Amino acid sequence: MNSVGEGCTELKREYDQCFNRWFAEKFLKGERDGDPCTEMFKKYQLCVHKAIRDKDIPIDVEFMGPNKEKPEC
Repeated sequence: MNSVGEGCTELKREYDQCFNRWFAEKFLKGERDGDPCTEMFKKYQLCVHKAIRDKDIPIDVEFMGPNKEKPEC
């Protein structure tokens, strides 16, 4: 599945691969120390926030995560 922003699709694929690998190889085997994909997710999230803003898609920022402040894009 592609991302909301065309320029974010590759970041999404990279994050999905990282997360799926971590989930299958670590988390499901009881190794729950951290998530090595956090920084990758943050980059993807910033890209998505920018794409949403650029496309003037009305989204409630609170819905997109626990941070109550608007993202810095």
